[in-house]
Amino acid sequence: MNRNVLYVTLVLIGLFPLESLAQVVTFFDESSDEGYYDTGLAFISGGSSFSRTGPSGDKIPVTSDQRYRGEDALSFTWTSQPSGNWDALVIAPGFPFQDISGLDSISFWVYSDTLLIADLLPKISLEGAPGTTKSLAYPLSSFSDDIAAQTWTRITVSLATFFSDPNQTGIQFSQIKAIIFSQDSADQQSHTLLIDEVKCVPASSGPPPTPSGFSGKGFERHGFFRWLPLSHSSLDGYHLYQSDDQGQTWNFARFISSSDSMMVYFWGHPGAGIQREYRLTSVSFSGSESMPSSSITLSGAIMNDSLFLDMVQEATFRYFWDFAHPVSGLARERNSSLNTVTSGGSGFGIMAILVGIERNWISRLDGLNRLLTVTAFLDTADRFHGAWPHWMNGSTGKVIPFSAKDDGGDLVETAFLIQGLLAARSYFNDSTPSEQLLRSRITSLWESVEWDWYRRNNQSVLYWHWSPNFGWDMDFELRGFNEVHITYILAIASPSHPVPASLYHSGWAAPDYTSGQTPYGYPLFTTPSNGGPLFFSHYSYLGFDPRYLSDGYANYFIRNAHHTLVNREWCIQNPGQFSGYGPDCWGLTASDDPLVGYLAHEATASRDNGTITPTAALSSMPYTPVESMAALQHFYRVYGEDLWGTLGFRDAFNPSQDWVANSYLAIDQGPIIVMIENYRSGLLWDLFMANPEIAPALSTIGFAPDSSSWITKRSPMLEKTQWKVWPNPIDSDDHLYVEGVCPAAASLRILTSDGKTVFERRLPAHHEWKRWKLSIPPTLATGSYLLTIECEGSQPYQQVLLLRGLP
Repeated sequence: MNRNVLYVTLVLIGLFPLESLAQVVTFFDESSDEGYYDTGLAFISGGSSFSRTGPSGDKIPVTSDQRYRGEDALSFTWTSQPSGNWDALVIAPGFPFQDISGLDSISFWVYSDTLLIADLLPKISLEGAPGTTKSLAYPLSSFSDDIAAQTWTRITVSLATFFSDPNQTGIQFSQIKAIIFSQDSADQQSHTLLIDEVKCVPASSGPPPTPSGFSGKGFERHGFFRWLPLSHSSLDGYHLYQSDDQGQTWNFARFISSSDSMMVYFWGHPGAGIQREYRLTSVSFSGSESMPSSSITLSGAIMNDSLFLDMVQEATFRYFWDFAHPVSGLARERNSSLNTVTSGGSGFGIMAILVGIERNWISRLDGLNRLLTVTAFLDTADRFHGAWPHWMNGSTGKVIPFSAKDDGGDLVETAFLIQGLLAARSYFNDSTPSEQLLRSRITSLWESVEWDWYRRNNQSVLYWHWSPNFGWDMDFELRGFNEVHITYILAIASPSHPVPASLYHSGWAAPDYTSGQTPYGYPLFTTPSNGGPLFFSHYSYLGFDPRYLSDGYANYFIRNAHHTLVNREWCIQNPGQFSGYGPDCWGLTASDDPLVGYLAHEATASRDNGTITPTAALSSMPYTPVESMAALQHFYRVYGEDLWGTLGFRDAFNPSQDWVANSYLAIDQGPIIVMIENYRSGLLWDLFMANPEIAPALSTIGFAPDSSSWITKRSPMLEKTQWKVWPNPIDSDDHLYVEGVCPAAASLRILTSDGKTVFERRLPAHHEWKRWKLSIPPTLATGSYLLTIECEGSQPYQQVLLLRGLP
């Protein structure tokens, strides 16, 4: 699988000063091309050899098998002959001339599979702008000891060596084109050396401060780490160290960018019963390191379904919490967005915040304060007859055009946003002034949307867009079946600007709405053929509960479940013969794409190019829990390090193209956490449907009760008999809280990694949700434990529990 991924995701863009980064001149950190460095050139003469590649045959190869940081490293493979020579020019991207005259040293990292003695290292020199000479070349053995096998080693070459050499003539250090590595010892043997992070760096004033707040959590095949971000003029990044012998020896594990404050680190195999210790240092540009942070102990465990759902939901939540825009609190469009926020994705993010509170990842007060920020911002942002644009500037609220004429109101994105806001209005139901204020703001925003304006002069259908500059030029009617179902429901439910219920039938459900198609034996009830991309079955049903209602055209839970099963069966049959497809690897929907940037993939020959999108299967969890869970575990266990990052599963991957997206998108992340929660507890369905405007609107449309035992059997709610446990990690003198329901007596146990029971408690039968406060024995050692709760008649609940000692 191509390592075209972000191993350490930038999650706090814009929060750290970048002045210090401007002092560094980078000649190589990672390539932008497959297999070679576009501005790396190699030349050979006299019988010496140097492995070259690329379209022109003179490029320096790169490899992703080993790299100090980023996605890849330069790969030097040479054989030096006494009569020959080779030169490898490492040039900054874009071929600029660089001013290194005020810097201190050349810095880079090297790696060899076998011991490489210093005398066999290349020489190093500098090449100036045209018309200036090359510098003298100096052996790297003058600056480095032997390179130990399978260890990244830093080499620094003092620029004073070049600046002060009286034999240097003509070269201008303010206009340097390339750093040149060239032949030295001609031993006529083949050698391979990986080189990464080739930079000229300033002098260091000493190591940065020691990182603080270092914490982590172990999962089946990886650890997740976070710490408090540092802002320091000499900070280049962080080093993660691992110990497998209880801190006796520490091995370098990973370099982490200075702009990150969280990361995932894969140990690559099931970690049951294996404990590892980790610690973190900060590193300056000149390579000096801080004292290490306090160490933490992580251990892996073979995870059950509930633990997998916890892991995926919590990681996905970070997109909407840690990566939210720092001013507005709204969801950024994608992980590479700076100020661009998305209205529809923010509606999904509001629902994610409610899940975060319920799952105890944030407090109710923190979630409330975030939503007060969000609603205050939305109240002042650009609106067009009450509708927000698709994209906004997250600092100013000004519209950012989505396309040439799409610079006004977007009714569908607005509907997704209102769906989330109404769920939040139901959730924050306390009588405190702050919660009353939030409810009041949400009501005001909801009532300000002029749904009736988007009838375009009282037509019998709703329109998607209106612009003050281009009017109705976009001319996009909202007709189903697609993702806009919720738009009609909210437009009819509006207490201030409603549209007639007849528009549901004349606009949404007409013409050619119903279908008798039964692909693979599954009735779809509605067009399009094979159901369309799977996001059709997700976006409108994050809040709208489709389980036990029918509008006369379809029961949409059954329709969506059939849609999902058709999508999966298409991937099993795999008419395009794409790599990777199968019963546990499926899911076609709109996402980033290796060939065209962004594409709505679906179960048709013209829209399936081998791209699997995790949100397709994971957001279908309420409809296909067994099949979706199998896909979740397959994505993690088979594609783990390529596909899983700090914010959950990356957007898409295509095994046939050997490609993994380096992106996360709000509109793909949001349905994952929300629909998994609807499967587990029905939380967002219950909250949205509790709004007093919804039931009358559905009744007016013609929705009527439509119960089916198939629905309950297909997708039983997990957490009607599941548990909540917090805090995690806990201090050794603290208490553990357990909440749940079990009609029979339950047995709670805490076990060590080798299965020894160290704590046990019997919980009496209780038919309603009940909270228990348990005292943790102070004799338990710091470490990782497994908590199990066995309730008769249900699957045992398991959770990894971290116990830490007092500082």
